[in-house]
Amino acid sequence: MGDFYQTLGVPKNASQDDIKKAFRKLARDFHPDKNPGDKRSEEKFKEVSEAYETLSDAEKRKQYDEMSRLGAFGPGAGGFRPGAGGYQGFDPGMFRPGGAQFDGGDLGDILGNLFGGGRGRRKANERGDDLQVDVTVSFEDSLHGVTVRVPVDKPDTCDTCHGSGAKPGTTPKVCPQCQGRGSIARNLGGFAMPQTCPQCRGAGTIIEQPCPACGGNGVQHKTKRYAVKIPAGVKDGSKIRIKGKGEAGLRGGPAGDLFVKVGVEPDDLFERRGDDIVLEVPVTISEAALGTSVRIPIPGGGRVALKVPAGSQDGRTLRVRGKGAPRLKGGHGDLHVRLHVQVPDKLTKEQKQLFEKLGATLPDPRAAVLG
Repeated sequence: MGDFYQTLGVPKNASQDDIKKAFRKLARDFHPDKNPGDKRSEEKFKEVSEAYETLSDAEKRKQYDEMSRLGAFGPGAGGFRPGAGGYQGFDPGMFRPGGAQFDGGDLGDILGNLFGGGRGRRKANERGDDLQVDVTVSFEDSLHGVTVRVPVDKPDTCDTCHGSGAKPGTTPKVCPQCQGRGSIARNLGGFAMPQTCPQCRGAGTIIEQPCPACGGNGVQHKTKRYAVKIPAGVKDGSKIRIKGKGEAGLRGGPAGDLFVKVGVEPDDLFERRGDDIVLEVPVTISEAALGTSVRIPIPGGGRVALKVPAGSQDGRTLRVRGKGAPRLKGGHGDLHVRLHVQVPDKLTKEQKQLFEKLGATLPDPRAAVLG
């Protein structure tokens, strides 16, 4: 028995998602239907299936890691000794409180649970993977909501066999070697350890006449188009989940889900911050000093009057309540208007004289700060 992590090509701290992805890739590469008559591929397929069967189950993986740490599977571990009723190379009593020893039958129970007995056989109708596609909408559409058609290139249920994997007019047969259990008992001397059935590879059934369209997997590669409703107020980077529209499951298994990641194009006027929106509005020096009322655009269309208080400084922010982005749960954010006081870079002779007269009447702004 080799290192299951090396078999799948993943590190020992790999996530369950990484383990599943590694198995799916290897299973597709070495699947007997893809490599008919290739004994090496068939053997490799069995190895990766056995490794995945253990590492995909949290409890089995925990026990496997503990036994590996004790040297049960490494060089010089000794292996199972026929008739000895136990395993050489580690203390099986460590798996029982108080360190009590147990016989080969007890060890067989533990290893049977670890390596997939009848209750833990691999499901033939495995759930399909989740998929993700990206779409981009305009800033305006993100505020009002829009429906977009999204193309998805994915494995989908076979039109010919409708996902069964069997040629139309035929049905899968119960595996004669394991009688539908998906596992068989391997004699290790002191006990029998269950292992994945080599004939049906854990499915419990045999497809004698595979579907000619999908080769027995029950899935075909297709491009599907889905109408996806983007809700009003959607934020850049949001994900919309569409149940059952992901990758089709193997041999009629449930499909995965489709996640649509939404990107929102930037706008020339508005900047979104959460449910609030920021707008920069230029005002003249005299408007900032004397105060004024200006009409400003609001998100989604239209204009409102904004009162600029007298004595407003550059960078001052005024709030217009309820004129921000729609909230997904109802209501709106606010519109924050940042004032930008514009200083003219060129003055006429008359304007210069007026500013000089004004400047002569104003107090020195640096006196209180710089002395």
